[in-house]
Amino acid sequence: MSPKSCLGCTKWFLFLLNLLFFFLGIFLLAFSFWLLFDRQSFATVLGSPLVSLRVWSYGFSGVGITTMLLGFLGCLGALKEVKVMLGLYFGLLLLLFTAQITVAIIVYTQRATLATKVAAYTEELIRGYPAQGPPGDTHESWDAVQQQLGCCGWKGPQDWYHHDDATRDRDRAIACSCLRAHNSTHKTPSMLPHGRCPMAALQDIFPRGCKERVQTWLAGNLVTIVGVCIGIGLGELFLLMLSMFLVRNLDSHYEKLLRGL
Repeated sequence: MSPKSCLGCTKWFLFLLNLLFFFLGIFLLAFSFWLLFDRQSFATVLGSPLVSLRVWSYGFSGVGITTMLLGFLGCLGALKEVKVMLGLYFGLLLLLFTAQITVAIIVYTQRATLATKVAAYTEELIRGYPAQGPPGDTHESWDAVQQQLGCCGWKGPQDWYHHDDATRDRDRAIACSCLRAHNSTHKTPSMLPHGRCPMAALQDIFPRGCKERVQTWLAGNLVTIVGVCIGIGLGELFLLMLSMFLVRNLDSHYEKLLRGL
């Protein structure tokens, strides 16, 4: 294959790949808006708290905008052979790749510190859980975590006993999200329980703490998580090499910047 044909194949391959990313970004952004403005319907169907859906909508918006921006720069830069756009595309992609590597290193090296901070945060969250009335956004999110993971407290149900000072001398209360949902086998999804409920029988309470459930989930899905991360990293490296190949081999004159724009 001649160098010119190789350059043309690289150009069109990079264009089509980034065109796919551009439409993927549009889809994620549209889905985030749908999730943001129709949260009540999603909360009813999924049984998730509104605050969690709002966070997810913001996350999808950020990912969608970033994907759209990279796709736009990659598409137009490759199609019109604009070295400035391809250079900006390379720089943003390299920045994103470096940030991901940095976060991964920090999480791995500081995992003990992060675990301690998470434990302290959850203990404070349980301590501040309202005895009466509707819970706040953070407490509602913790209810969702306990129900979805099937756990109670961070270390176990005893976390709730230690912080239940208001009912120490009476029947102790526990978060309703610690109780097993007896109607979970029904076809219609059950509403997420909130607030405190009177102390129930031990068989009706999730026996494991959320720390153990999270560790079990991570251990069971470690290969998948690592595989996805490696796949994303290799894909970004591949795009970096393609964009740099085009930048170094395209015509250095800037007449193409004006052509067809």
